[in-house]
This record gives sequence, structure tokens and C-alpha cells, in this order.
Amino acid sequence: MAVQEEIQIVDRSQFLPGGRLGILLIHGLGGTPVELRFIAQGLSRAGHTVYCPQLAGHCGTPEELRRSTWQEWYESVEQAHDRLKQRCDIVLAGGLSMGAILALRLAQQRPDDVHGLLLFAPTLKLDGWSMPWYSRLLQYVRPLPVKLEFDLPEHEPYGLKDERVRALVVSAMQSGDAGQAGIFSTPMRSFAHLNQLVSAVKKDLDQVRQPALIVHPRHDDMASLRNAQYLQANLGGLVDTVVLDDSYHMVTLDQQRHVVAERTASFVSWLEGAIAAKAEVARLAKGAKAD
Repeated sequence: MAVQEEIQIVDRSQFLPGGRLGILLIHGLGGTPVELRFIAQGLSRAGHTVYCPQLAGHCGTPEELRRSTWQEWYESVEQAHDRLKQRCDIVLAGGLSMGAILALRLAQQRPDDVHGLLLFAPTLKLDGWSMPWYSRLLQYVRPLPVKLEFDLPEHEPYGLKDERVRALVVSAMQSGDAGQAGIFSTPMRSFAHLNQLVSAVKKDLDQVRQPALIVHPRHDDMASLRNAQYLQANLGGLVDTVVLDDSYHMVTLDQQRHVVAERTASFVSWLEGAIAAKAEVARLAKGAKAD
């Protein structure tokens, strides 16, 4: 009699309960919620509720990631947003790299329930200075019936200028624990789904009218500053852009992470005040009309 092996799925999501303002932070392709922990903890100390969900297919093996689709990643985001809405009156969505693009998709699909955006090194195209020449061709890859089985290995500097943090991340990847530092190689099929997600989001960027904070490094090794410039020019609402001068792609972990945390906290505080002021004006207008 065959014995069926039980596979235990570990959820690496992080939920930090707090006040009535909730912040959804989404990790990148092949990444993990850990890459947003520093920013999440800072926002939590400010009294906010923060949720960093694990996306479908992530924090496991390359094969698990290969089998997942961008629609499944986005479904993970919607489920996390639903959880935040149950306890929060105001919800901001944000993320790192591909996570920022998923946040934009959520803002498009749920415009009345996403009140602001936090976009860290948003990645529409892999065109950073360390990317190999063939990465320029990746943007044209789309999901096909033919299986795309080969993977693209991660390489130096792994999105990190801080050598100490880079060594820790590489050590965690080499340990085989994908829940701590992601995986060492990303399936080509996953890049195909990323491209399909980007195409869907770019169609209606001007319909995204929520205030947005963009934080992007000038010397991004994976996704050049042109990604941020494109969003700044095409988003339909107020955009506050911060350009970092001493970080690579993983801005939430790299050596200017404190700057990222401070600017994020300031933006969230400003937006919370702006929403409260707008509500007060509406209340006074309603009272004057009643009189």
C-alpha cells in the first residue's frame, strides 16, 4: 500500500495589528514577506495595522513558483486586502518591485477601497545596470501553452549595495530556506506572467488617482530609474517621488532603508491627515446644508 507523503505548507505572512489605518505591503517576484519587515515594523510602531502577505506559489521551490500565475498572485493580494478592510477604515497598498505593480492593480480594481500607494522600486521592466544583455528580451515573453522550464539564476549584487546585508541574504538563500530570502533562480514562466501583469496595469495607469509615494534608487541594478519616471508621468493622481542615491534595488533592506522608512511614515501621516481634513469639510458642508 502506497503511503502518500504529507506536504506541509508554511505561511510566512506577517500581520501586525494596530489602529484603524491599515497598510498592505506586497513582496516581489520570487521574494518573501521578510523583505518588507523593516518598513512594516516602523509603520506598526507608529500605531498602524500592517499586513505583509505571502503570495501564491512563493516561499517554496522554483517548481511551486513556476506553476503559479499572476492571477493567483493577485488573488492573494485581494484576500489580504479583504482582511485589512475588516478592521481598518483607511487602507494603503504598496510593495517592492513586482509587489508595487500588484498594488497598482489593486488600486485599479478597487479604487474606492485603496486610499494611497507606497511603491518601492516599482518594476515594469528589468533594465537595470547589472542585468544581462538578454534581459532586454524578457519583456516580450508571455505565458504560452509550451512549457518554459528553464530558470534565470540570481546574481551579484542581488539588489543590495550593503555588503553585510548582501552576505546575510546570500547565506539565507544558500541554506535552502526560501521563506527567509527567496529563491536563487526565477523560472522563465514567472517572468512571462510578470510581463502579462505589467501589460494589464499599464493600460489604465491614468485611472489610478490615489496619492502615491514612489521610492526608487538612482543606481538600481535590476530596474532602472526609468520605471519610476514612467509611473510618475502616467499615474493620474498626486505623485511624491524620492530618488535614493546610495541603494540598489532592494530599497527596503539596503543601506538607505531608514530613509525609506522615514519617508514612508511621513507620507502615511500626511495622507491620514488629508483624509481626515476632507471628511471634516464634508461634515461641515453637510451640517450647513441641513441648517
